[in-house]
Amino acid sequence: MRGIFDMEGVFVKYREETVELENGHELTHRSEEPTELWWKLKEAIKGKRVRIVVYEVE
Repeated sequence: MRGIFDMEGVFVKYREETVELENGHELTHRSEEPTELWWKLKEAIKGKRVRIVVYEVE
């Protein structure tokens, strides 16, 4: 095995927003947005057989 991709960063931006409805109930809107890191990884592994290991760096 050889390394083909080694970067650090946020993979997907995640956002939650609480909205109050007209009837008084609350609804949570969730959205996920891929970042530049996501697209670079996708291009690097396209068509290859890979093993992906992810570490949290915080």
